[in-house]
Amino acid sequence: MAGIREKQIATLRQMLNLNQPISKSTVNEPTWKILIYDRFGQDIISPLISVQELRDLGVTLHVQLHSDRDPIPDVPAVYFCMPSEENLGRIGQDLQNGLYDTYHLNFISPISRQRLEDLAAAALHANCVTSVHKVFDQYLNFISLEDDMFILKHQNSDAISYYSINKGEMKDTDMDAIMDNIVDSLFCVFATLGAVPIIRSPRGNAAEMVAEKLDKKLRENLRDTRNSLFIMEAGQASHYSFQRPLLIVLDRNVDMATPLHHTWTYQALAHDVLDLSLNRVVVEENAGRSPSGGTKVKTRACNLDATDKFWIGHKGSPFPTVVEAIQVELEEYKSSEEEVKKLKASMGIDNDSDAAIMMSDNTAKLTSAVNTLPQLLEKKRLIDLHTTIATAILNHIKARKLDTFFEVEEKVMGKVALDKGIMEIITDNDSSTPEDKMRLFIIYYICSLNMSEVELDRFSSALQNAGCDLAPLAYIRRWKQYTRVTTNATSQYMGSGTKTVFSKLVSQGSAFVMEGVKNLVVKKHNLPVTRIVDELMELKSSPETEDYRHFDPKQLRQVDGAQQPRNRAPFHDAIVFVVGGGNYIEYQNLVDYAKVRIF
Repeated sequence: MAGIREKQIATLRQMLNLNQPISKSTVNEPTWKILIYDRFGQDIISPLISVQELRDLGVTLHVQLHSDRDPIPDVPAVYFCMPSEENLGRIGQDLQNGLYDTYHLNFISPISRQRLEDLAAAALHANCVTSVHKVFDQYLNFISLEDDMFILKHQNSDAISYYSINKGEMKDTDMDAIMDNIVDSLFCVFATLGAVPIIRSPRGNAAEMVAEKLDKKLRENLRDTRNSLFIMEAGQASHYSFQRPLLIVLDRNVDMATPLHHTWTYQALAHDVLDLSLNRVVVEENAGRSPSGGTKVKTRACNLDATDKFWIGHKGSPFPTVVEAIQVELEEYKSSEEEVKKLKASMGIDNDSDAAIMMSDNTAKLTSAVNTLPQLLEKKRLIDLHTTIATAILNHIKARKLDTFFEVEEKVMGKVALDKGIMEIITDNDSSTPEDKMRLFIIYYICSLNMSEVELDRFSSALQNAGCDLAPLAYIRRWKQYTRVTTNATSQYMGSGTKTVFSKLVSQGSAFVMEGVKNLVVKKHNLPVTRIVDELMELKSSPETEDYRHFDPKQLRQVDGAQQPRNRAPFHDAIVFVVGGGNYIEYQNLVDYAKVRIF
């Protein structure tokens, strides 16, 4: 199946070409236009299409819908926004003021019949019906961060967060609105993929509600002869795969320890300790001394996208491996730089001797050096960028002793004996933060089968003395009482652990001073989410998944229960969605599982 990111980019590129297929002539001579988006539209586009690519597609200006804009009467305008009442009101103002020559309106989610009629009335009132060329439902209400990963919302993401779904004062109407919001986005994902999934979900939680509603929405669309969203699926089946994808909808409560777990891989660490959002990380750098004698700090924004080969190759690697890889890249760059300098010297360029260049038989070498210069400069840029990010992460690891926390948590989750007691770590007046200690203890508490109230109170007092906010513990305490986690706590986490190896980087020649930081090698193991995915994809029988519900929107009528699909062959493609939020640890674990899975 084609990647979700690739398909979303193709849809956006066609939208920016005024919803016409892109041809060679389009690339050579694009139609010049301006792009107007809301915050949701900006978040969808920014990880996918760079400013330079927008220019190549003929976008001369890109602006916020609700900003102050001057009329540009001879230019077509492409709108990309949610069909909200506020946005439609502003579009109506633009029509009334005659800001642009033509209007190409693209809505991220489908616009309702009522709001479409309101928009038509606004166009009639402004006497510019002929200027509105097309109105499109784009079904793009999700954000692709990787070829194989998407999130649903960035702006207002708290509205569909774990907290919003599980807070005590939640009303049924509010819960329905959240579920509809999630289903709308998941429907957009499958409309973009052009595929109708088979859906599996556990019973009795928010994941089941999402699965039921999505099944109903897909079923209604397939029965509606006016819709053609999935008609192309039949024609494309042979092109991609004969088998439909499996959508596994899980509830965050299936595994509460992993999201709290300190991590050891590059991408997950950048998200945990730095400000990584929409594939862009903001890092604080030391900018020297200020006039007052203090340290000046500046921020640097670093884009981490598919064009960054180092990032693509190492984002899932353990942090010490990444540091070593940066060192290797730096040494290779220095070697290449020395070769260019030697070539210049041998040709007399240092002496500004044009004759030396003309007479030398090294002209071919010079041409080669000139041709490789852009790659060298790009390599230097990436080395500098990742040195900056890795240094910032390393500073956090050292200051908060994150390597120790990661190692201890791995042992706790793997039921391995600890060298140092949890109470000793909590009461240690070191430089780690109260939040780090609270994360460690909650993992320990979740994985403990029998902890007495007296023991829990003793830990609570120690955490409070360490400066911890006890509200998270109070919630997990109630959560553990209300769920069945006590029955499977011993089996849910297994096979994990670490071993410490000597780091090659503890040397004077290294750009990174790794003394005091453990070089931990993590044992490969499947997390709870990955184990569930494996069981459902391989159609294995297990107590954990035997009661999962099965939905097939293509069946004429829904048969309730955990009925297995008629086709007993294992699934090739699966899409995993966690209601309440996933994380980069689980994502990387699924990626690693997919690499070793034998079809």
